[in-house]
Amino acid sequence: MMTSFLKSRAWYRFRRNPLSLWGLAIVGLIVAAALLAPWLTPYPRHAGAFVDIANAAQPPSLAHPFGTDNVGRDVLTRTIHAYRLSLMLAVIVLMIATPIGVTLGLVAGYYRGVAETVIMRVTDIFLSLPPLVLALAILGVVKPNMFNAMIAVSAMWWPWYARLTFNVTRQVSAEGYVAAAEVIGASPAHVLFREILPNCLPPVLTKMALDIGFVILLASSLSFVGLGPQPPTPDLGSMVAEGAKYLPDLWWLAVFPGLAILLAVLGFNLFGDGLQDMMDVRR
Repeated sequence: MMTSFLKSRAWYRFRRNPLSLWGLAIVGLIVAAALLAPWLTPYPRHAGAFVDIANAAQPPSLAHPFGTDNVGRDVLTRTIHAYRLSLMLAVIVLMIATPIGVTLGLVAGYYRGVAETVIMRVTDIFLSLPPLVLALAILGVVKPNMFNAMIAVSAMWWPWYARLTFNVTRQVSAEGYVAAAEVIGASPAHVLFREILPNCLPPVLTKMALDIGFVILLASSLSFVGLGPQPPTPDLGSMVAEGAKYLPDLWWLAVFPGLAILLAVLGFNLFGDGLQDMMDVRR
């Protein structure tokens, strides 16, 4: 199966852009590092509540490639473990937001009328609010923790999928095979999920790949202002915020977690662009 895929036209469309291959390599490296974090990191105990004052604030070295923080924890270890948390947050958020947005977009695009008016006006209201502001508003009235952070980000992410699916559904619902399914008595559920939904999947999957990086960036922004996972849980945003207090003397505390965020966003964006090329059958 893998051999046939590597010989397929879809893979050709993906690999003809070298940046897509770089994105795939970066994403693969990040995911592998996150999954193997307990065994890959040199000091796994440093990912939790750990103090080693004797080695506090050490600059990058062979023993600690990213240096140590102000209580002696290895920054490389905590950065890799923070990737694990960020990816888990992104996956869970998209697992919540995508089905909600896609289902509402399908209903609005197929039934039109009142359903379209109500669903798309609510969607427009959510889209009119800056995502970070909406997430801050939600986390401002609840306890800042991992669960509430996921709910806050999910609450502002589903409208993008509703709008995307709505636009595709409006076009697809006018196709002949949809009318044929209706004529032979197919149920609305069959038409929505068996005839229309498969045509919505390519743009939705592409957006999901692109959104993982943006969810990581937004989650890091919330953590930067203290509304994400709380210490001693390693989190990229909180690590940057804590390291910023010690700039420029302990520059590595903020620089390396910041570069980790940049690498994740860049990797998933390049990978998403390649995925878009791969699924575009017109190319």
